Amino acid sequence: MSATSETLAQHNEALDAPVHIGAVSLRVRDLPGLTTFYRDAIGLSVLSQDADHAVLGAGGEPLVKLEAGARHPSSAAGLFHMAILLPSRRDLGNWLRHAAETRIGLEGASNHLVSEALYLSDPEGNGIEIYRDRSRPEWPRLDGGRIAMATERLDLDALLRDAEPQAYAGMPEGTVMGHVHLRVGDVQQAEGFYRDALGFEVMVHYPGASFMATGGYHHHIAANTWHSRGAGPRRDNEAGLSSFELVARDAEAHSALSRRLAASGGDAGSVVDPWGNRVTLRD
Repeated sequence: MSATSETLAQHNEALDAPVHIGAVSLRVRDLPGLTTFYRDAIGLSVLSQDADHAVLGAGGEPLVKLEAGARHPSSAAGLFHMAILLPSRRDLGNWLRHAAETRIGLEGASNHLVSEALYLSDPEGNGIEIYRDRSRPEWPRLDGGRIAMATERLDLDALLRDAEPQAYAGMPEGTVMGHVHLRVGDVQQAEGFYRDALGFEVMVHYPGASFMATGGYHHHIAANTWHSRGAGPRRDNEAGLSSFELVARDAEAHSALSRRLAASGGDAGSVVDPWGNRVTLRD
């Protein structure tokens, strides 16, 4: 890979926006087991840990927060997947090689035109996407300039050829939470909340799904009804998604988003969406 291509690959498209995604918090049944999974299988580092909580991340950045105390199974609404964004295609190849060598089961692998993605679930059924972005100049566009996305076959052999030969060292510095994809009861209602109330822009529609973002990214938040049409609010203490963070790029964006949260029925620091998913603003 040329130096120019490597630079493009490592530019973080998800963070090049007024608001992006921070850490995702999961409520779990088996805190030690899930902590081990996200450390050893996913490759995150344990940043802090006690009897009831664990925080894991990469390069010192918190990405996944685990909370003990799940008392009910996850209902239809909630997390479809959280998406961990790696800095480059080589990093994605390194993780795929690690998965193959340690027999981590994948549930899918897709070329989305704007990105390349691998899919799996943790031992409690929380969906995980691990992906890398193509640079924005490579994103295909429809008439009118809208982003084109698709779900095509990903060439895993080609991806493995980009992997480095040495033992896997975990997810590298520069890894971030690229987006969250939610299961909701109604897509239009989700757009009414995340677009109209919180200020995200609809980037792409799929049948039964909407993809929303700030700053022209392909999506920071997605919502689908593929297995949750008509779902109501989640119960307290359900397993699965507890909350996710929004991170503002600067003081102006932070103030604007804080006002939107408060106007949407929450307070200056957090709000709950129509399905009981808590959205928090990182200070």
